[in-house]
Amino acid sequence: MAVLPIRIMGEPVLHSPAAPVETIDDDLRTLVSDMFETMDAAPGVGLAGPQVGVPLRLFVYSWTDEADELHRGVALNPELFITPASPDPADPDDESEGCLSFPGERYPLARGAKALLRATDIDGSRYEIECSGWLARIFQHEYDHLDGILYIDRLDHEYEKPVFKTAKKKGWGVPGHSWLPGRDHLED
Repeated sequence: MAVLPIRIMGEPVLHSPAAPVETIDDDLRTLVSDMFETMDAAPGVGLAGPQVGVPLRLFVYSWTDEADELHRGVALNPELFITPASPDPADPDDESEGCLSFPGERYPLARGAKALLRATDIDGSRYEIECSGWLARIFQHEYDHLDGILYIDRLDHEYEKPVFKTAKKKGWGVPGHSWLPGRDHLED
């Protein structure tokens, strides 16, 4: 297993729709193992293929809920159905999220409260997860990556200027930027 470089906003793979996973083979199993290791090292709760430069429709996730239950898995060629987000502004205390592809920053974002994920696991079995709260948020965030959408693309207008300012200051928004968990500490 290996920790992979995580691409930062501006890298074309992050801003384009990903292609379906066609074959489950040893190369894909290695990629998924490397993605888990990368996500854990970052640390993060989810990581999509495009974030590590792989334009395929897959993501991994790992989150422990308030009842101390671990939700950990891989979603290949996922489908995601969500309830509409509230029209009210997102609560900065309860609805802020960050992204490993825009490291070190967090902004409030309204998301659907419930989600239904249908996907294939690494063994080729189809599964379904109905969830709410943070797990639903994680699925929505990672699924967006597969469509070439970063969470910063969905933020309310008032956050556009701070996002732009941060990206400009750090030189992001153009191809060629990545960071390596365990070596670089851009998430701090």
